[in-house]
Parts: sequence; C-alpha cells; structure tokens
Amino acid sequence: MHKYVKKAVALGITMALWGSSLLPVSAMDEIWHTSEIAPGMSGTAYTVVDNSGEIRDFAVDIVGTVDNGKGSTPMIMAKASGPVVEQAGGILQGMSGSPVYVDGKLVGAVAMGLKDMTPYTFFITPIDEMLPLWSMPDTKNKTHIQTFDLKKYAADKEKEKQEAAEKEKKDEGKSADDTKAGADKTAEETAEEQREEAKEAVEESERVHREEAFEDIIAAAIANAPQSVDIASQSGLHVQTPTFVPKGRLFAAGFDSASLKYLGQTLGLTDGTQLSALGGAETAGTRFDAWLEPGSPVGVAIVCGDFTVGATGTVTATDGDRILAFGHPFLHKGNVNYFMTDASIVGTIAGQSNGMKIANVGNIIGRVSQDRETGIAGTIGEFPSVVPMKIHVKDESLGREQSYAVRIAYDEDYLPQLAAGLAYAALSKTSDTLGESTATLGFKVRTNAVPSGTFERKNMFYNTTDVGQVAVSELMQAVGTVCADATKEADIIDVQVDATIQGGRQTATLVSAVPEKTTVRPGETVNIKTTIQPYRKDKETLTIPYTVPKAQRDGLLNLDVRGGGMIPVSPLLLLQQSTGIALQSEDEKSQTTEAKLKSLGDAGRNNEIIIAPGAAAQPLTEKEQQRVLRETKEAAERAAAEEREHPKKIEFLKDDKKALPEGQAKLETNYIIDNVIHTALHVDHKAK
Repeated sequence: MHKYVKKAVALGITMALWGSSLLPVSAMDEIWHTSEIAPGMSGTAYTVVDNSGEIRDFAVDIVGTVDNGKGSTPMIMAKASGPVVEQAGGILQGMSGSPVYVDGKLVGAVAMGLKDMTPYTFFITPIDEMLPLWSMPDTKNKTHIQTFDLKKYAADKEKEKQEAAEKEKKDEGKSADDTKAGADKTAEETAEEQREEAKEAVEESERVHREEAFEDIIAAAIANAPQSVDIASQSGLHVQTPTFVPKGRLFAAGFDSASLKYLGQTLGLTDGTQLSALGGAETAGTRFDAWLEPGSPVGVAIVCGDFTVGATGTVTATDGDRILAFGHPFLHKGNVNYFMTDASIVGTIAGQSNGMKIANVGNIIGRVSQDRETGIAGTIGEFPSVVPMKIHVKDESLGREQSYAVRIAYDEDYLPQLAAGLAYAALSKTSDTLGESTATLGFKVRTNAVPSGTFERKNMFYNTTDVGQVAVSELMQAVGTVCADATKEADIIDVQVDATIQGGRQTATLVSAVPEKTTVRPGETVNIKTTIQPYRKDKETLTIPYTVPKAQRDGLLNLDVRGGGMIPVSPLLLLQQSTGIALQSEDEKSQTTEAKLKSLGDAGRNNEIIIAPGAAAQPLTEKEQQRVLRETKEAAERAAAEEREHPKKIEFLKDDKKALPEGQAKLETNYIIDNVIHTALHVDHKAK
C-alpha cells in the first residue's frame, strides 16, 4: 500500500479534492436582531420532513420575546401552522435548527417546545445569539500526525500505474503503433480517467480507515510529537431544564438494547439527554464535495462506522463553508472535535411534545468545532482528528464471529467510555448472551504515551450475569490513563480489540501447592507441584519452578500461591474496604502515565497462578515455624505416596517471557484461578 494512504488511518484532517471550488457558495443571509422582533410578525420556517429530501416551508407567527434573566439566552416564542407542520403533527424533535425568516431576513432557529403542551407552539433561538459561535476559540483539532495529501496520492498512483503499463507493454513487445494509439487519447478521456482515479483514491483511503493500521504512523508520531497545549475539559453532560424540550435527540445506531443501556451508563447520560435507538447510520464514507443550505438536514456524531453515536437536526445558516445548526446544544461541551455528517430523512412520528423526525446519519462532510448553549457550529470540508477502532469477536459456543470497525472523534472526555462501550456492543451483538460466560479479551492501544508505541493487555474474565461489562473494564482503564495525562495531550493512533466468548464457567480452584523439597538455599530453584480443580472437571497438577530470592535470609519463607486477579492485602486496601473510599498511595499519585500503564500491563491476569512471598499476619515463634515446616514436609510425602499409587498427569510449564520481580513465579492457565493457598520453604544458606 502506498505511503500516503497509510497516513489516512489516524488522520481525519482536512483533505481537498480538485473541483470543489465549483460548488455553490452561499453567503450569510440578512438577519433580524432580537431587539427588532415584535409580536404579530409573520414569517416562514424551512425544513425537510420526508425521504424526498425536499426543503419545505410552513408558516410561523411570532408571539413575543421571552427574557430568561440576566446572563441567559433570550428566546422568541412562536406558533407554527400550515399543511407541512400539520401533516408532521407539530414541531418535532429533529426539526431543531430549522431557519425562521420574516420578510426574507433570518430570525433564528427552531429550538425547543414546552413539555406536555401543544406541539405547535415552540421557541426560537435568535440568530444574533448563534453568530458568535463562528468566532469562538478553536484549539481542539490539534494533531501530531502528518496530513494526508489526496492530490499527491492520486498523482503518485497515476504515475505508478503509467510506469507499470509501460513495463507491461515493453515485456509483451507491443508495437509502436499500439503505444502511439495509447498516447493519442482525447483530453476528455484523460479528464475522465483523472476523475476515476480521484474516486478510487477516496475509496481506498476509506478502506484503509476500516481495515489497515501501519507502524510508520506510530513511529512518526512518537518521534515528532511536541508538548500540546494544556486544554481544560468539561466533565459531565448538559442537562436541559425540565420546562423546555429541545427539538433534537441523541441516538445510537448499531447497538442492541443491552449495549445501548451500558453506553448510556458509561457516558453518564441523564434523563435530560435522551439516548435512543431511533435513527440510524448509512455506510459512513467521507464526502469531499458536500454542500448544505439553510433548511438542509445535518448530523453531528462522536462515533461513525459499524456503530454510530450522534444526533440529527437542521442547518440554520451558512456562510461559505461555515454552518450554524440545531439552535440548542448537542452535548454542551463547548469547543469540540466532532464529525459533521450529511443526513437523510426517513419520516416523522407525531406525539404530544415528543414526536420526532427519524433520520439517518450519512457521510462525513466536515467538522463540528463548537457545541454551545445556542447551537453547534462547524466547517464543511475540514475533518476532525480521529481514533480508528477495530473489534473482532468470536463466540466459540455458537460458532459465530464478527469484525467491527469504527472511527471515534478524538475527545479525551469521552474516548475511554466510548472505547469500552463499543467493545461491549461488539461482544453483546456477536454473542447470544453474556450471562454465565467466560471471555478472553486482548487489546492494543497504539500511542506515544509509551516508548514502544504500543500498550498491550490480555486477560480472562468470568461473570454469572454479564461478563462483557467486566471484560472491557481494563480497556477503559488503559485508554483513560492515556487521556488523563496531566503533562501533555498524548496521541492515540488506534485501538484494536480481539475477544473470544465461551459459554459456561472456565474457572479453577487451587487445591494444593507442594514443594519437591522443603529446605533450600538462597537463589536455588525448587519445583512446586500445584494441583487445581477446574469447575466440574478432573483435577490437574502443574509443576511451577520457583527461585528463592538471592538475598533471602535464613529461616521460614511463607509463599502465597494465588490467582493473578487475587490482589494481595495491603494496609491501604484494608482501609479502602473499611471506609468504602477509593484511596491512592503517594507513589500512585506521582506516577507518570508511562508508569501507570506499565503497572497495569504487569498486573497479574485472572488466568495466571502467581507464587510470591506472603507476609504472615504476625511474626511466628520458632516453635510455630517448625510446625509449618513439618506440615509442609508431611504434605509433600502424602502427595508423593498418592502419586505413586494413583499417577496423575503432570504438566511442566514455564512462566511467560516477561521479566518477573525477584522472588515471584507466574504461570498462565486455561482457567480463571479464584482463590489463594499457602505453602512454605525453609531457607538455609548451608543446605546442600
């Protein structure tokens, strides 16, 4: 694949296609200022209400201006009438942003209605309250990835194709006449070929977004990434007042009911921000020749692809390639970095103050940069920085597997929750049920937050009710750690998830851990025969080599043999359990992002057996130490006798290739190990 296409994977930056300058350019209409609006004025609103795509009009009568108090946005109260609005059943959700004109001058945008009141009475956000969105600061579309030059890519591809054709002609010994005939193409044929090449270039870059990931992007990002501007982010989502109902709706396409609920929970959506499955997404390509006008449907999205999260509304005003829309917030996040899309209307559903216009989000056509109280603003032909995400899920019980691809608009506030929510949605849709199941989930996050350029983690999970929510927790933690970096805004190049689901319980309990000998020297390696009892299966015995720390003092060495997910008890953990408050040690607070990710990567996995020194509850007397050693020796003798009488299958397994802390042994199994047992060694530097 050509190097320029590779740059498209994590980019989402502005691309320009020749010929776009020929598109219609619409200048900003004349406007009414709020102070000029008077009761009794009559005007017209424009919107699309069906799949014809035709912008239609309905009558609007101004009732008056509502002042919501100092510092609040004034609203214009109005009534709608006419065949279009009557056929639709009133002013519906999805009509937000529809422009209202009086005598050819723009008044503002249809924005919201009164709850449980007539759907024909609504409120307009004045246009002079929306215009400042175009001049607000925009610092959110910073990227350290080199821009993808579509023209250069197409030219290079054409040159490459010509060179290949010439070589083929030479190899086949084609005649000079054939060569001349090929060179005598008309100008029209040449132009047509160029158009086809440009189309192929766009389609190829889109395919790469979905299917490819490349190492050179990471290397360049890691090597060249400067410190970013520290951008303060809002947390939480805007909640509308109970009095007003915005004529817009946040929807998620591609999700089933379980994943839709989980997504809403992880994003912290409240009753004021509605998340619905009503609405959908067409195949999300990128359109470089888009053009919108007041009254056109428009979408805004934070996720595009096999899953979509966004909203649709109507364009209020345009000025060249800039647009204003909605007349109310999308998520009320201020300066943002979201997808602007075109949209197609399916139809309308009437209802008392909660009817809606059903629409599909379509192609990505630009970037939304402002998400404010009075509406959204963005630019056609400019594209947001994105994080491509690929998810592959295999359900072994059903013999079913599926791959999903999405693009997430880079927003540090939502990226961790969205990554987890999308992975959960893929698990939920592929598997018939996530209850009483075992999942193995591995993921890669390519980022310049770590020197290697890639953070990887794999773990095994079991849950009786919903294993999916448990399985995606570490993915959310890893992405959240990168996004929470207090020193810089790190780049996330892409996220890849690979998961396997098995119906039933794949767990095992540790039964015994018996060292082959009980007296050892510092630095000596001793085999510890560890027996596990898999759930409703025969026992298995594993032999785990354990090396005594070289600096271990003579005397009793207590060893914990535990599942990797069993966290050793510490004073801080005990305090957390007693108070119910999540606490951080001073070391954790001062850790760098790289150190935090390393800590997560090195943490024990649920399907590992870990052998490590364990602290006794209190110092043992010499007599008690002798008793522990005697019991350990007796257990070893019993195990040996039992093995002679009833031989068991013994597997000799090695720990993984990662460097382990001294005094620790680690072994991966096919089961989630769900308990802790203990054994002991007597350390004597004089032992033979």
